[in-house]
Amino acid sequence: MVRLVSSLGDQPVSFVERLAGSDAFKSLFKEGMNLVEEAAAYLDGPGRTEAKALPRMEALAYASESMRLTTRLMQLASWLLLQRAVNEGEMSQSQAANEKHKVKLSNQDVASAPETFHRLPARLRDLVAHSVRLQARIIHLDQLLYARSEALMPPVASSPVADQIERLRMAFAS
Repeated sequence: MVRLVSSLGDQPVSFVERLAGSDAFKSLFKEGMNLVEEAAAYLDGPGRTEAKALPRMEALAYASESMRLTTRLMQLASWLLLQRAVNEGEMSQSQAANEKHKVKLSNQDVASAPETFHRLPARLRDLVAHSVRLQARIIHLDQLLYARSEALMPPVASSPVADQIERLRMAFAS
């Protein structure tokens, strides 16, 4: 077994943290920010014109998908900016872990029915598909980066009230 050590002594090298600070991350960051700009330019320009020409059902689907797209992209941009702050030493990994609860990285797919989605303008469909792929990559990186730090966090002491609330939540969830 080979043990790699960092220049800080006998600390193991975190390949995930190195990846997050690498050129690969910079490329991911650039891709995410470019996608935000592309989507904004499309939705404020040609997309607005295309939406006006759609039949009622497709116009509603367009509105829904464009809102979901912008929400998804803002969450992804927030995560990317948070991670860049860590990479540039503006905040620690643990500070980022505390702040990242404000960023909702959920697997959002297309909300519209497939037959309706396929009748939406091609550029919107492309932007949605690209954002979903980017989201999957960021969620994967997030899980690699923060699963370890969350596992190292001390367990939260359970309380009788919290236990009852959790039981109620589970009962109503099913």
